Amino acid sequence: MAISNITLTAGMRANLFSMQTTQKLMEQTQTRLATGLKVLSALDHPINFFAAQGHQQRAGDLSDRKDGMGEAVQTVQAANNGIEAVTTLIEAAKSLANSALSADTTTEASNLGVQFNAILDQIDTMAADSGYKGINLMGGTGVSLEVKFDETGDSKITLTGFNGSSGQAGSGGLGISDAVTGAANTYWADASDISSGMINAAIDDLDAAITTLRSESKELASNLSVITTRQDFTTAMINTLQDGAANLVNADMNEEGANMLMLQTRQSLATTSLALASQAAQSVLRLF
Repeated sequence: MAISNITLTAGMRANLFSMQTTQKLMEQTQTRLATGLKVLSALDHPINFFAAQGHQQRAGDLSDRKDGMGEAVQTVQAANNGIEAVTTLIEAAKSLANSALSADTTTEASNLGVQFNAILDQIDTMAADSGYKGINLMGGTGVSLEVKFDETGDSKITLTGFNGSSGQAGSGGLGISDAVTGAANTYWADASDISSGMINAAIDDLDAAITTLRSESKELASNLSVITTRQDFTTAMINTLQDGAANLVNADMNEEGANMLMLQTRQSLATTSLALASQAAQSVLRLF
């Protein structure tokens, strides 16, 4: 035997529809409260969803660039550390040269020349050790470091290296002549080395080297200022993009909390109204 359809009164049907709608809204509000998002997918709001994704992707790209800037800062600082250390060694070498000028014996001058050359060797070692992650800005003019600032890589700066070695024996670099004299490779052993101005020439070389290092240090400082400024700017841009994305998809927790209280009240009233409608239908039975 076929089962007849259940017929609801108009009042009960209206209350049931209201309860179903309220339940759907409550589920939506509960999801927003649980996730903190009002737009979970493109189905919720395609324009806001994809715009927020674009902001987040750009923020991620800029974050990668910011990491690259941080590594560039360390590379510059490593080179600057090398410049400071080499400058200190040059000052020590200059002190030895000045002492050689006033040496009482050729033996004393020769010993000072040996120490002088030892310092030049240390300058070369120091310059060679001033790299960071395989990039040494004191390693020669052929060394360069490109630092990209924006997500496309169009905005950038290129840092060029210099030869920070002593340059003894005509090897370039800072152009400091060593203390070796004569075919026997002696060191400032002849009084003529003093009278001929060889030691004074070495002192001039040292002064010129310090001037070169100061110039290179200023250039590094200028580049470092640009990079750190772009770092701060990139950090601000990342925050702006993330805030923009959040404004598009994040839920207002205060508003959603108020909505939940309102929906719970509406559900309670709908349940009471449905019970009253049911009682009205039941009262018909009392007529029989």
